[in-house]
Amino acid sequence: MRILIHSINFSPEMTGAGKYTGEMAEWLALRGHEVRVVSAPPHYPQWRIYSGYRSWRFSRDTYISAAGTAGTLDVFRCPAWIPSEPRGWKRILHLASFSVSSWPTMLIQVLWKPDVVLLVAPTLFCFPQVLGVALLTGATSWLHMQDFEVDAAFQLADFSSNQLNRWVRSLERFILLHFNRISSISARMIERLSAKGVDPARAVLFPNWVDTSVIYPMLASSPLRQELGIPAEATVVLYSGNMGKKQGLELLVDASRRLIERTDIRFVFCGDGSYRQTFVQMATKSENVIILPLQPTERLNDLLNLADIHVLPQVSGAADLVMPSKLTGMMASGRAIVATALPGTQLFGVLEGRGIVTPPGDVDAFVAALIQLADMPSLRRRIGDEARSYAISHLNRDLILHQFELSLLKACGVSSPDLQTVSCAIENGNQSVDEMVATSERVDEV
Repeated sequence: MRILIHSINFSPEMTGAGKYTGEMAEWLALRGHEVRVVSAPPHYPQWRIYSGYRSWRFSRDTYISAAGTAGTLDVFRCPAWIPSEPRGWKRILHLASFSVSSWPTMLIQVLWKPDVVLLVAPTLFCFPQVLGVALLTGATSWLHMQDFEVDAAFQLADFSSNQLNRWVRSLERFILLHFNRISSISARMIERLSAKGVDPARAVLFPNWVDTSVIYPMLASSPLRQELGIPAEATVVLYSGNMGKKQGLELLVDASRRLIERTDIRFVFCGDGSYRQTFVQMATKSENVIILPLQPTERLNDLLNLADIHVLPQVSGAADLVMPSKLTGMMASGRAIVATALPGTQLFGVLEGRGIVTPPGDVDAFVAALIQLADMPSLRRRIGDEARSYAISHLNRDLILHQFELSLLKACGVSSPDLQTVSCAIENGNQSVDEMVATSERVDEV
């Protein structure tokens, strides 16, 4: 197939929607499909343009397989305004700037005649060009919801106008009704789509994934422990990922201060994002805290294995608006997890028996869970093993992407092998995604 993806976030971004959209596009290309991506210059989660890219220039990258037998991947970069603090109307202008600049590039793709046009949210601003290209070419229109950006914006108090709320939600309903297929990353989010008026026949479960051969429990201690000077007997509590408003990171600062007398517990906070500076100013006042910058991809397994306990805080109500993408790596690492969520949410259900879940904002319960796990290594190992088993059986990258590929083929009316055949293909092995980056050509256009 010819698959056109429209997403403001894409590789080489290492977290969030960009990471998963990049891996999906590379995987589909290696399966033999022709894939084109229209995206912005990489900037997340630092909210700064990556080195080697420019915010106000169009460019195109072409990647081919080292073997020369797979499909192709073309990435078109369109200008976007990148605010240092993406909150409220600044975030709106950020999304709008990309939507406007990407119009010409998207319209050019009409001549390419894609079979599927896939929009990845959060980028709902780009729905007109996606639906327009699909209409002009007869392609299947597909919307993938990595999170519910409208719900999150109002629930996190970025906007408070009731009239604006009603208008935006009406627009959201219009958008949801006009795509041929809509997918999201958790069962609860699929249920939420139904509540928003989406016909269940058009809804597709497309969860995030993890490559369990790349993220795995290390037999020896992580080399990062020695590099950071953390004693072998200390219990490391690790937060790794985006540092934004919806993470509820203040809880971690409060917990570290409550446990300042426990010299056997160390906190490591690693990541970047719009809230990082504020968070660092609060956290550095605690002597039991180490703060690291976002680590390169090749060190991700070392970082995740640094943890004895992973922590995953969220503000109340966010657990079904945004299923944390970082959860997949945490579970694959085989370490214990303490998260905050309410009973009945998807996050609560996934971690039941595979972690400890406390109420959002409840510092006492959160600290009690950390103390319990710090004092009971056997409990840490047991729930870590359960999390690892879940990652292998439910978060397998190749199986999830094969299922998604089958859904794409079905939506386009293309005959395809059954899932049993697909599973055999997984066992027989596929090309590594790394082979897709063998050749890269950059063409800058005025």
